[in-house]
Amino acid sequence: MPRYTFQVVVGDDVPAEPFVRVLANADAAWEAARGVIAELMAAGGDARLLTAAMVVTDEADEIVFELPFSEVLTVQSGRKGPVH
Repeated sequence: MPRYTFQVVVGDDVPAEPFVRVLANADAAWEAARGVIAELMAAGGDARLLTAAMVVTDEADEIVFELPFSEVLTVQSGRKGPVH
């Protein structure tokens, strides 16, 4: 199964160490990223998270997708969000 690296990015800042998960495919990685973002936003605290994004790369260090934290908030509030 593919290995994906998840990194939170806020502008030019990388506030935490990346984490790696082995998942079935990019769809599963998107769901995992969405879940982590939702947890971080629910914990509150840093207002900069509204401008943050989760950057997910594959084993070749190629960007698979970037998921803005604000997009997850939009989907959670009941509005239709973009489909990856």
